[in-house]
Amino acid sequence: MTRFEIKEEFLLDGQPFKILSGAIHYFRVHPTNWERSLHNLKALGFNTVETYVPWNLHEKEEGTYDFSEILDLSHFLELAQSLGLYAIVRPAPYICAEWEFGGLPAWLLTKECRIRSADPRFMKYVKRYYQALLPKIVPHLVTHGGNVLMVQVENEYGSYGEEKAYLRQVKKYLEEGGINVPLFTSDGPWQATLRAGSLIDDDVFTTGNFGSKAKENFADMSQFFEAHGKKWPLMCMEFWDGWFNRWKEPIIKRDPEELADAVKEALQIGSINLYMFHGGTNFGFMNGCSARGAIDLPQVTSYDYDAPLDEQGNPTEKYFALKRMMAENFPEMQQMEPWIKETIVKKGINLKEKVSFFATLDTISEPIHSTYPQTMEELGQNTGYLLYRTTIKKDAVNEKLRIIDGRDRVHVFLDEEKQAIQYQTEIGETIPLTLEKEDHQIDLLFENMGRVNYGHKLLADTQRKGIRTGVMSDLHFITEWTQYCLPLETAEHIDFSRKWETGQPAFYRFEAELSEIGDTYLDLSEFGKGIVWVNGTNIGRFWEVGPILSLFVPEGLLRKGQNEIVIFETEGRFSEVIDFVKEPIEKS
Repeated sequence: MTRFEIKEEFLLDGQPFKILSGAIHYFRVHPTNWERSLHNLKALGFNTVETYVPWNLHEKEEGTYDFSEILDLSHFLELAQSLGLYAIVRPAPYICAEWEFGGLPAWLLTKECRIRSADPRFMKYVKRYYQALLPKIVPHLVTHGGNVLMVQVENEYGSYGEEKAYLRQVKKYLEEGGINVPLFTSDGPWQATLRAGSLIDDDVFTTGNFGSKAKENFADMSQFFEAHGKKWPLMCMEFWDGWFNRWKEPIIKRDPEELADAVKEALQIGSINLYMFHGGTNFGFMNGCSARGAIDLPQVTSYDYDAPLDEQGNPTEKYFALKRMMAENFPEMQQMEPWIKETIVKKGINLKEKVSFFATLDTISEPIHSTYPQTMEELGQNTGYLLYRTTIKKDAVNEKLRIIDGRDRVHVFLDEEKQAIQYQTEIGETIPLTLEKEDHQIDLLFENMGRVNYGHKLLADTQRKGIRTGVMSDLHFITEWTQYCLPLETAEHIDFSRKWETGQPAFYRFEAELSEIGDTYLDLSEFGKGIVWVNGTNIGRFWEVGPILSLFVPEGLLRKGQNEIVIFETEGRFSEVIDFVKEPIEKS
């Protein structure tokens, strides 16, 4: 049984040990690609893999837990150990990770509790979750013959709060659940965040997060350690080797050689975890969102991150720059050849069926009636879309409609004819309507584009999606609403035999006959905005604003023979033909 200790150095069975880790989030990589990603980490000369654990996927519905398929953390850790990799697991209630609501389950928004605090109403949910999760981790601790060296208490808490009672309670739950390897926190490397977010006085190991200037940042951490009488080794738990991307913004890149030099500087002083080593994909509706003043800026589906492995998991120029640096400066670290996997190409996949969203609404959702519109969370829905429907009477030919306090993006329809699209700060502005009949149907199709994953806005009302106050016609609130929940986790129950009308949101079904399968990218450059299912799995969002106009399709979602691709498109822009292409398409 391996013994891991934190003294003045990391010690593995009593011998000094430098942690060379890379982040691979099992839930962002299809299980068929786990082994390649882990092998390529080992091939670089690294010895450890780090992963977050997303509460909102493992307990998507309150009290129901899922540890299967892409959420099989146990299998991921077993696979890493079989390849000779140690592991660092970060199951904090909050993970950030540019992930929907920072990994917190959206159903917490319906509870009267203060998240990330010692509020007993919040902590009871944490405790219940850990009672389900920790038995999946404990057998993999090095103390049980596994490969997990360390477990995280909380993540960048010093950039959010300073309540030590909360941190100690999380620590207590981990220990009561059988976690008997060293615990740690990770924060920005400066005094304020380390003071607020660490449990250094409780002997919980403290790590820092940064992406450059290792000498200065490690010096700040050393000063903090000395002030608390600690002689600990230095570790950067997140060495940011790239960055995430948001809609409408250019793709962020970092020079490979500059990164290799920065990593070398860090490794000459301490240990490191490359964040990310393989970024992967925000499948489904799991992309996070950046908070910027009054605006929340959702991130794209790809979590490529400009990492050493690309979204598919193949080595990039950064990988080879790091490999050269490692061979030159740390020749004792054994390297191997990385595994490279080709993509498949399939052109001319033809449209088989299409149907307007309104025509099949009754087959994909059940109506819920209320006097005033309810939020997505009040209706028991976490992510996806939500349709609000009501009828208004003609009081004047020229009428004004206003949506009071809603998020994130809404299509406004009058008798199923599009009148306006509003997005965040535009919501609340007047929508002029021309009423020619005595009664008119109003439809408001809301999209939850992702909750913030970092900062004070985790507590903001903006994280409650849909309509939060109401809708006004003239100067009064409209009553009597029918809501249709549209989580759209599957493409089941869509009736393609019904009508399709131009300009409306619609579903499009394609069939691809494949003689071979492999990873690929779906070209969506001819479509507007929406989501895609491949053989029933939601692979994420697309949007014509870019910067990426394609979606990654892992081999594990495809099969030889017939494959079904269903696209839900909201802007009225589509193509009769789609293609699987070799590489991602960037907006020019």
